[in-house]
Amino acid sequence: MDLRIKDTKQQVAEEFSYFFKELCADKKEVNVALSGGSTPKIVFDQLASEYNSQIDWSKVHFYWGDERCVAPTDEESNYKMTVTHLLSKIDIPEANIHRILGEADPEEEAKRYTNVLRDNLPSLNGIPRFDLVILGMGDDGHTASIFPHQIELWEMPESCRVATHPESGQKRITITGKVINAAETIAFLVTGASKKEKVSLIVNELEDYKKFPASLVAPKEGELTWFLDKDAAAGL
Repeated sequence: MDLRIKDTKQQVAEEFSYFFKELCADKKEVNVALSGGSTPKIVFDQLASEYNSQIDWSKVHFYWGDERCVAPTDEESNYKMTVTHLLSKIDIPEANIHRILGEADPEEEAKRYTNVLRDNLPSLNGIPRFDLVILGMGDDGHTASIFPHQIELWEMPESCRVATHPESGQKRITITGKVINAAETIAFLVTGASKKEKVSLIVNELEDYKKFPASLVAPKEGELTWFLDKDAAAGL
């Protein structure tokens, strides 16, 4: 595990964006699972403004680690957020964007996206393998859209499942633990003081930390890097 701690959220975005540029430079094709949330939004702005011309976007393929079951024009759509902050500002082929259809029937879409990953990604022991999975972490220790009350979704045999937000009841499509842990590189982007308790418990393996889905992120044959600001890392 590699911990990269910066003073501010903006500095985290700068650190990760350089990390991403370097990763892309070393590969002929880069398959990336994107995350939603406030920190990726700043990262996407940074990538678009500083690295638009420095990355060969034609070899980058974007997928999503999770998506809310809403239309792609909905303000809650992770896809819409990515379009606004990144995709509309870079020269990337439309064919390289593999979105989860949030407007479709959730169960059918989970099956369809499972097939998309199977058909388009290389595999590790029969599991679709991303070059990079970007993850956030909620205040409750959830990651992707696997929440503590449905932590069993982590171990499901399928690559994608339907999850339910514990408070709103909103349906979401999420990749499962086997796909996350098969990735070559996993990057947590976690900022803000509200995250410091869970970061401390998970990174230091304290108390009942294993009840939090984010604690289950452990790449089988890959690397795990946490990009943290000092507020999120205050408990370390």
